[in-house]
Amino acid sequence: MSKITVFGLGAMGQALAHRYLDVGYTTTVWNRTASKAYSSGLIGKDAKLALTVTEGLEAADLIILCLLDSASFKDTLGQGIRALAGKTIVNLTNGTPSQARELSEWVTSQGAEYIHGGIMAVPDMIASGSPHSALLYSGDATVFERIETHLAHLGITKFLGPDPGSASLHDLALLSGMYGIFSGFLHATALARSAQSQTGMSTESFVSQLLTPWLSAMTQYLSALAKQIDSGDYTTKGSNIGMQVTAVENIVTASEDVGVTAAFIRPIHELIKRAAQEGFGGADVSAIVEFMGIEK
Repeated sequence: MSKITVFGLGAMGQALAHRYLDVGYTTTVWNRTASKAYSSGLIGKDAKLALTVTEGLEAADLIILCLLDSASFKDTLGQGIRALAGKTIVNLTNGTPSQARELSEWVTSQGAEYIHGGIMAVPDMIASGSPHSALLYSGDATVFERIETHLAHLGITKFLGPDPGSASLHDLALLSGMYGIFSGFLHATALARSAQSQTGMSTESFVSQLLTPWLSAMTQYLSALAKQIDSGDYTTKGSNIGMQVTAVENIVTASEDVGVTAAFIRPIHELIKRAAQEGFGGADVSAIVEFMGIEK
């Protein structure tokens, strides 16, 4: 498998193709708008341009797709469906677990192999071969083991089991954690900015001097919370949920007082209140996980 085809030349697709070219693979690329193969510099690095999906599939046995969405994945491969048999398809297109399972079933029904993946890195990290790039994979373990050395050029590989949807689930879980940080960051900076005329502290100073050190300290507590969730023992040695109800209510009130929306904090406020009302007032905040099922 020294030959590879990359379908999709968005920012991430370009990074994937550049990386494989840099490590010596004969790399074929396909994109709905063929001009991107030239503007991205890939043709200048001797990438081969496939003018049709069938041509791209026939150029290699290992096929990587990084497209807009799951519908684009199926529409694209559908154009070369007769050339799918015998190919190993690695889908790095963002989607949901159920979409991954559906696509896996569809691809394997055409006589091809399917591995689903999630990229936990930005394009520059992939293109440069950053040691901090990580990719999640799931699907047939035998297939994954056979191609892992080829996937390892993109970053650290983490195999998450035979369910094709597992990589998507964990990808979205990690993104959820990221967006939680972003929402907290935005709410915190909006509150701090409301007092800038009195403090003279810029947003950058607030973040570097106060917020980042505080969040760094709090992330050290996450492993302890995870142990509580695994064990089901939510006994706290610090501030219990009953105490935190008042603290979060104060955040909501203070936000409204200075004209900052409390939209980011209200969801956890409601969950904390519910946990306290249902007998978990003396527990640690990790107990909130028990109240995160979808209410019927």
